[in-house]
Amino acid sequence: MRYSTYFIPTHREIPADAEVVSHQLMLRAGLIRKLTSGIYTYLPAGLRSIKKVEQIIRDEMNRAGAIEVLMPAVQPAELWQESGRWDFYGRELLRFRDRHNRDACFGPTHEEVITDLVRDEIQSYKQLPLNFYQIQTKFRDEIRPRFGIMRGREFIMKDAYSFDVDEKGAEKSYDLMYEAYNRIFERCGLRFKAVEADTGPIGGNYSHEFMVLAESGEDLIASCLQCSYAANLEKAEIRPPEDNASSNEEKPVEMEEVHTPDIKTIDDLAAFLSVSPRKLLKTLIYRVDDDEIVAALVRGDHELNEAKFRNLLGAETLEMADPETVHRTTGAPTGFAGPVGLKVRMVADQAVKEMTNLIAGANREDFHVRNVNLGRDFQIEQFGDIRTITPDDHCPKCGAPIEFKRGIEVGHIFKLGTKYSKAMNAEFLDEQGRKKYMVMGCYGIGVGRTVAAAIEQNHDDEGIIFPIQIAPFEVTILPLQMHERSVTDTAEEMYYFLQDNGIDVLLDDRKERAGVKFMDADLLGTPLRVTVGTRGVKNGEVEIKMRAEKPPHPVSIQDAPEFIMKQVRLLYDSTE
Repeated sequence: MRYSTYFIPTHREIPADAEVVSHQLMLRAGLIRKLTSGIYTYLPAGLRSIKKVEQIIRDEMNRAGAIEVLMPAVQPAELWQESGRWDFYGRELLRFRDRHNRDACFGPTHEEVITDLVRDEIQSYKQLPLNFYQIQTKFRDEIRPRFGIMRGREFIMKDAYSFDVDEKGAEKSYDLMYEAYNRIFERCGLRFKAVEADTGPIGGNYSHEFMVLAESGEDLIASCLQCSYAANLEKAEIRPPEDNASSNEEKPVEMEEVHTPDIKTIDDLAAFLSVSPRKLLKTLIYRVDDDEIVAALVRGDHELNEAKFRNLLGAETLEMADPETVHRTTGAPTGFAGPVGLKVRMVADQAVKEMTNLIAGANREDFHVRNVNLGRDFQIEQFGDIRTITPDDHCPKCGAPIEFKRGIEVGHIFKLGTKYSKAMNAEFLDEQGRKKYMVMGCYGIGVGRTVAAAIEQNHDDEGIIFPIQIAPFEVTILPLQMHERSVTDTAEEMYYFLQDNGIDVLLDDRKERAGVKFMDADLLGTPLRVTVGTRGVKNGEVEIKMRAEKPPHPVSIQDAPEFIMKQVRLLYDSTE
């Protein structure tokens, strides 16, 4: 590819509205351009990276036995109503009506569509297992799109769906996808970790996220320092208190009410009463599935984990109660709820079992109660792990210390079970002729998000440092004096040789200053740069520089083509 006839509109200035490095560099390097909020055009160089990620995905999905299809982006409301997600999915689902007044949506995911297809085509266990995948544009109407293509509204996604005759088969399909995803992200040259995760609105009973490790990542990962356990904060389990807590010999004492004016936070209350937040009990009022009011109880120094709480309740929706509901339920404004005398269902974190003479809201404005004790003063219907893990906790599997890392989610795989096949009546006949529901799994990768995550993980002050597998170009050739025939002839000869030998090469044949060419090459992140200059040609040399290394290497013109090809192979080997 010749730079002079290509389109790579680079910029020197950092865009004012670009918050994260990948967004800044993708705009500056001419990879993307914004159309409107959360929607981007992929420019030629950016599209090259996207296509390379897609090809790696196709290679590994095909290797794992998945079959590529392409499903419609527009989906009829009837399918979503059949699965029960039309109302549940929320405002991220872009709904509209066509000219015939029929409700539809622009698909954020395709569980309903693929289930509809399979239920019409598959009748016998002999036709299973099957795994279909596609690479297609999706749309989710994010309330606050940000970080460029990292969290856009329109995005490219690989989604796959497996269908099996039983749980054992579904487990095998899941494991195949788990292994395929590891290979995909390894081939993309990424440092990543697979972590246990919550299933969220997709549903199902088990899932893993694939997280690219980067300091700029939105998500925190709890990772064991000794064993392989890792999970995101929504999913990370808490080791039961009896496994690591010392015995509590404090004796219960008489309960007393305390006047606590102008208290706004847990820290304010702890300071006012001169106690540790560990002695406080937070009582949080929630509306569950729109009609039930439930109180969640957690220790003052802990945070409620809404994903765990929702899963424990088996709820579809969960939202914090509004001030009017809180007042109607407790008799007090928000911030003064407590378990004593509360007439709603109460669910407590397992750490609450260990609390003695705790301090809680008095269900009365500006008052709290000291020396509240479980069993004597209030009863709990259900205990569970409903809080977020902290650095003070230990690994739930082996008991070793944990550490927190930041990550960017690029892939997510789910065991769906029969959630969609039951709702949509996707059945098959088993060996005995009995009707059974297909057991499903689904598996997603954010294609553009993978490119952005790679940039977040691989960059410096000069620009992108692309892993070679997904770089727009593998090699850039920079002839510095375009008016010198010896320079241009050397560059052209090397360009054609590399092209003929399958190297993805960009020849910067612009009549620009050397500094501009160097800056653009570094900004674009091409893994290997070849500089051809008058002085070097006179000495029979070119300079070859790896993007991730500082000093260039002088190499003879005669040896340069083979040297370049060897370096390219070494870069690929390092990401395999």
